[in-house]
Amino acid sequence: RSRRNFRSRVATYQASMAELLFLACASFTAQNSLATASSLKSLRRSQQSTSSQPTAISPKRLFTRSTGLISKFNASSAEKAFFGNKSFAVVPQTASQSSSFSITCESDNRPISEERTGKNEIVMKFGGSSVMNAERIREVAELMKAHLRYQPVLVLSAMGKTTNNLLAAGDKALAEGIVDIAAVRELHFKTCAELGISTEDIEPLLDELQKLLTGISLIKELSPKTRDYLVSFGERMSVRVFARYMNDKVGVPAVFIDAFDLGMRTTDDYMNAEVDPKTYPLIKKNMEERRASGDLRLPVVTGFIGKDQGGNITTLGRGGSDLTASVIGAALGVKEIQVWKDVDGIMTTDPRIVKAAQPVPSVSFEEAAELAYFGANILHPLAIIPAMRSDLPVRVKNSYDAHHPGTLIVRERHFGDRLLTAMTMKRNVTVVDIFSTRMLGQSGFLAEVFDVFRNNGVSVDVVATSEVSISLTLDQRQAAKHLDAIVPELEKWSTVEVHSGKSIISLVGNVTRSSEILRKVFETLSENDIRVEMMSQGASKVNISFCVDDDLAVTCVNELHSKFFPSVVPAAKPEAVFV
Repeated sequence: RSRRNFRSRVATYQASMAELLFLACASFTAQNSLATASSLKSLRRSQQSTSSQPTAISPKRLFTRSTGLISKFNASSAEKAFFGNKSFAVVPQTASQSSSFSITCESDNRPISEERTGKNEIVMKFGGSSVMNAERIREVAELMKAHLRYQPVLVLSAMGKTTNNLLAAGDKALAEGIVDIAAVRELHFKTCAELGISTEDIEPLLDELQKLLTGISLIKELSPKTRDYLVSFGERMSVRVFARYMNDKVGVPAVFIDAFDLGMRTTDDYMNAEVDPKTYPLIKKNMEERRASGDLRLPVVTGFIGKDQGGNITTLGRGGSDLTASVIGAALGVKEIQVWKDVDGIMTTDPRIVKAAQPVPSVSFEEAAELAYFGANILHPLAIIPAMRSDLPVRVKNSYDAHHPGTLIVRERHFGDRLLTAMTMKRNVTVVDIFSTRMLGQSGFLAEVFDVFRNNGVSVDVVATSEVSISLTLDQRQAAKHLDAIVPELEKWSTVEVHSGKSIISLVGNVTRSSEILRKVFETLSENDIRVEMMSQGASKVNISFCVDDDLAVTCVNELHSKFFPSVVPAAKPEAVFV
């Protein structure tokens, strides 16, 4: 039901049992979330089978929040509905007065057997900061309890700084011959102790880790293949700790699953493996077999890792856990993929740069990919692809503020009155200018230029061309590593100029109104005496990018943000599958 319908019902102060419960619960939660269709239908069926007469009620008696009692009204049977992370019970006031009921908010404590009966409807992924210690694990456990009705699949990253600690232990074993897992062991043992759970599930992994590091120290070898095996211990221990806590302390049956046992197959490009298409049917088959066998436990799955065709453990590179969640969601055809971070979703710009940055309620897949590529480190662009191909909404939420609606990523959305959705800044960029009169009327010239970059394994960010020149950008690491080889090749038939110390400013939004956007951009830059080095509006229909000097980039972003997002105006929350 829409909010307008809510208001019309409240204005009449008349409602059936089903409608009163619906109104009271929705108002109590103060969220946009609606009851599940099945809950509302069951209430209406009950009301229709007992009495079709609505009962008048005073608006002052609609809520009494301090006692949990919301309202009393006449009806003839008890019911229960569930909204967001709360349950609402309709209970007879006395045995003799079967027509007098109260609606009471209580915890979501339905038996698990009632919850875990259907297909998985949602995938929830939590990053390392969300499970960094016992306190955070307890918070995530409460969130999981609140979402059990959706048959969630949980995907976890390694706890806190575990991945960095594992890599440091590997480097120490290689360089110094010292095997030291104290930091890793201490974090996990301390967390288990504070949660009051056994360490028996992680002790075999710690023994295995000790043996691996001993091998590294003896043979003095730490290849990409071995590094993948090494860092996999983080995710594998994380899911075991969480599943043990859910089983022993929360009372929710859970099972830890290593992603490769669920069907995650990858290429053998260690440290940056790609997902094998065989993964999707394998995951679907394995999950269906679990349900068919009656295994309705909460699946707690490792992010970031898989196995190649030879059975060797691989990692998916940056954003790997997000990608795992997206792949599982696409394989199972869930209704929503939720990626829980430590921020309120995608922001209008980096809040570390602009204090007035605002959360963005909704973006398209294309916008999200552009923002991710050009510096918004919320989601890796590769993580979006499986969801985008399957047209599955992705919601970015804040595990530290579960009630914030976050950002919903969908195929298409309405821009409204805003020109821009968000802006990003990518620093330490090198601009390469290539001039050649051979470009005039010549076919294949651009192919020759980009063959040089391809042959050196270099990816280009932004490109702008004219009749006799090409300007393109590289990130600083690639420039430092490859330009000494690239420039001499290009100079065989062109003049090359290299400009380092630049930043790419990317404006993502409604580029159908690009004239208005560019007018405001150049007015702002002119007012602040900021010179643009190059500009590109290419194939993307949502992105305009330009380069400025690094030392002016922060000023540029702040000034542009104040022009395009002058004040915090509460935007309409996007329609969501789950909140």
